[in-house]
Amino acid sequence: MALINTIREKSGWAVGAIVIGLLLFMVGGDLFTGQNSFFGRSDRSVGEIAGQEIDYDEFNATLEQAKQAFIQQQGRQPDEQAMGYLREQAWNQMLYRIAFQKQFEKLGLTVSDDEIYEMVQGNNPNNLHPSIRQAFTDSTGQFDRVKLQNYLRNLDKDPQAQAIFTNFEQNLRPERLGQKYTNMLKMSTYVTSAEAKRFNEGLQAQMNLRYLFVPYFALSDSSVKVTDEQLQAYIDKNQGRFKVEDGRSIEYVSIPVTASVEDSTEIGKTVNELATQFAAAPADSVFVKLNSDNPVAPAYLTAADMPEKLRAQLPLQEGKVYGPYTENGTYSLYKVTGQKTGDQSAARASHILIKSEGTTPEADAAAKAKATEVLGKIKGGADFAAMARQYGSDGTTATGGDLGWFQQGRMVPEFEKAVFGASSLGLLPNLVKTSFGYHIIKVTAAPTKQTYRVATVQKSIQPTEGTRDAAYNKAQELKGRSIDLESFRKAVAADKSLQKAEAKNLGRGDQAVNNLQDARPLVRWAYGADDSEGAGAKKVGDVSRVFEIGDTYVVAVLTGERSKGTADLASIKPEITALVRNELKAEQIKQKLSASKGTLEQMAQAYGPAAQVKTADNVVLGQGMIAGVGSEPTAVGRAFGLKAGQKSAPIAGEQGVFVVEPTSMQPAPPTTDVAAARQQLTTQRAARIDGLIFEALKQNADVKDNRAKFF
Repeated sequence: MALINTIREKSGWAVGAIVIGLLLFMVGGDLFTGQNSFFGRSDRSVGEIAGQEIDYDEFNATLEQAKQAFIQQQGRQPDEQAMGYLREQAWNQMLYRIAFQKQFEKLGLTVSDDEIYEMVQGNNPNNLHPSIRQAFTDSTGQFDRVKLQNYLRNLDKDPQAQAIFTNFEQNLRPERLGQKYTNMLKMSTYVTSAEAKRFNEGLQAQMNLRYLFVPYFALSDSSVKVTDEQLQAYIDKNQGRFKVEDGRSIEYVSIPVTASVEDSTEIGKTVNELATQFAAAPADSVFVKLNSDNPVAPAYLTAADMPEKLRAQLPLQEGKVYGPYTENGTYSLYKVTGQKTGDQSAARASHILIKSEGTTPEADAAAKAKATEVLGKIKGGADFAAMARQYGSDGTTATGGDLGWFQQGRMVPEFEKAVFGASSLGLLPNLVKTSFGYHIIKVTAAPTKQTYRVATVQKSIQPTEGTRDAAYNKAQELKGRSIDLESFRKAVAADKSLQKAEAKNLGRGDQAVNNLQDARPLVRWAYGADDSEGAGAKKVGDVSRVFEIGDTYVVAVLTGERSKGTADLASIKPEITALVRNELKAEQIKQKLSASKGTLEQMAQAYGPAAQVKTADNVVLGQGMIAGVGSEPTAVGRAFGLKAGQKSAPIAGEQGVFVVEPTSMQPAPPTTDVAAARQQLTTQRAARIDGLIFEALKQNADVKDNRAKFF
């Protein structure tokens, strides 16, 4: 009785508790994870573009449109790799729409309903959207207006087609606005007459020159000390070259799940049992379908089409099971269930191809003479394979000229006529000429039309659950011994079976980590994204959970963070150390060369063996290339500022220090058609505008990308 009274007294509290419990149940764990609409709305933010927050649902709607378009075009669901590309596409689409829209509004750009009408069904085909023109142009290249009108008239009868067209139509206005905006900027591209003339001169002016060259590697790296102050000064001076996006660096250990010897032995026992059953099976097609990992219907095979290990058993016996054979991680059984004469012959041969080194009769005669000489050596007892490796000029030299088995119809006619017309095995007595050159041919297996009907059972050598568990336990052991970067490295060093790898500056949207494909969960962890199995990295030194990526278990530790902006010294130190070191080497080399007088040869002799004097002919001003060295625009530009016979001061180039001396010049002819040169340069500049506009607006949109929290 006292208990009942207590319940009555507390009933209000109890009912309230039940209601709260039901509410928590309905909203679920999202109430506390930030995925609900009551609390932590900012946690649903995918990012921010030009001050506008991008909500998860908004981004997902754009992503879904891209996904549906992919399904329509490819006829399949996107895999995880494709989804990565689609997310990037959806993000760029939103960035384009938001960042550009602000520019459209500033300029007062609009697209009228009449313009949209003209793009979809206007009277002038040239004004139609390219997709409309393409879809309703017949095989003769004529636009079919009646077909377009019928399609539009019947849209309401096909909901799926109507939805696709509606989405297409909705994108027309922003696309048209974008075209107007970029066209305005493209129309502002201007090339002066002086620029056009210089451009033409750069393409036409040539010179021959002599140059003294001292490569930077002539001085040892250890002889030039580079300080952090010098490196930072270089970054400060060249900030535009070192703009970076957000990046995360990790060290990680991969523990692959691979089949053990015991696994292979166990599967081998199963395959041996299958071989006995296969031999007695009354319905081979059914047996293959039930027991093969890669079931393929039995088929008649020529010797050219057979697997090598089965071909080695020729002639084959009907009703017999061959194997098991092991190759590329697979056990294979082959049962011969029939034989017959086929339509095409197959044969095996080796050859030595002697190619002509030109198209003249003299070059052809030289190739024939060489081939005749090699044929004579083989007839005299020389080994064919050795001669093929020495004199052959195609991809068969490594195999001693062996072409393997091939069927009629796979080689050029002259070659096939010689091989399939041979009366016996062995070396053919005469050369065979084809469009490729002269062939010395040895028939190594007689032509045959015999085919065999072969049924195949294959079993992949897969790791067992025990092997998988062992790999997982090893990864868990590493995880258990690693609480920070130092302990992670010590644990790896203590186990010689573990190999540590490093991935530097992973981007927010990266799908792979080095050779680990579909590693998106690992990238998201590095960017601090929580998942269902553990929290993301919060600071350098955090150790990850055990990730299962394909057939590999991975444990990682965060080793570095990089923020968007100018790269910090630590993240690019190896790269710029080489650049600054070369600058310091250049100063040393220039000082030593400046102290030398006389000709280039005398300067080189005074400098030492590292200095080389060479010539370069037909150097083009606009290309900036020096034969034998590579791209050296500074040295080439300085050379064209000199007179023939005039020697330059030492010049710091890309690969080393130069002293250049033109020997002869061929100035560019006067530019008679300035308009053509101006148009060519204008076209080049305009072609770059689309990408430059997008990058400029992206940079000014102050983009904050938080997609890694969700994807």
